Amino acid sequence: MLDTRLTNAHVITMDPAHPVARDLGIWRGRVVGLDEDVTGLPAREVVDLQGATVLPGFIDSHVHLAWTGLKAATPSVAPCTRAEDILAVVARAVADKPDGAWVDIAGYDQRALGRHLTAAELDKVSDGRKVFMVHDSGHGCVVNSAVLDLLPASAAAGQGFLAESAMTAARRLRLPYSQEELADAIERAGRQCLAEGITACAEAGIGGGLLGHSPVEAGVYQLLRDRGRLPLRVQLMAAGDTLRPVAAHPADGIPRALDLGLRTGFGDDWLSVGALKIYTDGGMMARTAALTRPYEGSDGAGELQDDPERITDLIVAGHLAGWQLAVHAIGDRAADLALDALERAQRLRHRPEARHRIEHAGLIRPDQLPRFAALGVSAVVQPHFLRSFGDDYAAIMGPERAPWMYRGRGFLDLGVTLVGSSDRPVTDGSPLRAVQFMVERASASGQPIGPAEAITVEEALYAYTTAGAFACHWEDSAGSLTPGKRADLVVLGDDPLRVETSRIGDIDVLETYVDGRPTAHRA
Repeated sequence: MLDTRLTNAHVITMDPAHPVARDLGIWRGRVVGLDEDVTGLPAREVVDLQGATVLPGFIDSHVHLAWTGLKAATPSVAPCTRAEDILAVVARAVADKPDGAWVDIAGYDQRALGRHLTAAELDKVSDGRKVFMVHDSGHGCVVNSAVLDLLPASAAAGQGFLAESAMTAARRLRLPYSQEELADAIERAGRQCLAEGITACAEAGIGGGLLGHSPVEAGVYQLLRDRGRLPLRVQLMAAGDTLRPVAAHPADGIPRALDLGLRTGFGDDWLSVGALKIYTDGGMMARTAALTRPYEGSDGAGELQDDPERITDLIVAGHLAGWQLAVHAIGDRAADLALDALERAQRLRHRPEARHRIEHAGLIRPDQLPRFAALGVSAVVQPHFLRSFGDDYAAIMGPERAPWMYRGRGFLDLGVTLVGSSDRPVTDGSPLRAVQFMVERASASGQPIGPAEAITVEEALYAYTTAGAFACHWEDSAGSLTPGKRADLVVLGDDPLRVETSRIGDIDVLETYVDGRPTAHRA
């Protein structure tokens, strides 16, 4: 007997062997059959979907759950556009904290002001507290003098704005968040994902780096798993700086590793270790993405996170230790570094099954595209960046480079696996709105952004289902509604393949199923 049969549905399976179905059978959390294979079978529950569209659950292959949940509960200066309004928010937040406490502020973006706030300005309203105002990109922060005074001179050289490694230095001054605090934040963010049809995600960097919240951060996810509070399936990317030199047997060829040699693939269907996250550069929003020539109207060309040889050594060490690598590279100079390092790593030890990824691939020159293909590297892009920030990004890249941003068609035409993701909470996390952008290639204002990079609706849905499963090594259990795979699926109020493209982002998510069970009670 089936546990559940979904009937009278328009099931888009993403499986070419059986592309569309009307009935879908579920038993013990798995899809067991489609159409005539299950239509006549008894079931404990029969759900008449009245023609609703069913798709495999969306996979967000690059997200920050803890940051998302914490940000939602943090005082925010968005959408303030005047310095005095931002300072008023800070003053209110400071008033609730004891002397000497850290005060977190979210929603900072210098572009609205046309400049960065300074430590001196924050000092006027901080009353001795330590103010830590995070840039929306996650690649910088503004702090007051109470924080700058604790930093070495090399990290505190600015007037209050700290980017990349300087931000990391400031973050490390703080006590880690507690596991209970992080658990609540992750659960909150996971519920938001479920409401948008996302059934699985890759948490892009824990335990260190720019966005590590605790040295025992993986334990938080295990805590949620043990308590039955993990809302969706999660793959954890360990931050690159969590690798340590190890005295392994010389024959192992492992110079650096996570404790006990844990690496990509450890875990189960709900919680597992994914790729090793390695940063090469910053972000476009903070103007720290590393470019081969300056931003338009500026002398600045961004920055690398560290000495190029040290970044390369870390990439090679991760590869030799058996990790899948997720290399953050937004600017084209950073992509050059990432591709060179991955090429060197594969020469030293050929691992075609590794499925290394370049996260963001924000600005990729035409000459770099064949290198992605030759190395078998996936491009994990965030379409929402151009939908939300496309007008600004196009301006700072200029007319020649703007069409190279967050490509679609350019990757697919060369056989590069194109993977959809959000980088939540940097911007909107809805997969359906991202699919719409990938087809329209227009910013929220309507400005075309590289229209030649547009792809089809089918290709965009593939990026958020089958390609996402491939990038996370889940292709045997997720990414399509194929018998034997997990019954993770989303029920939509309309069919993205049939509605006008302009309506895709507004399609209602009626229900999200994980392990064959509806999650409305968790969303």
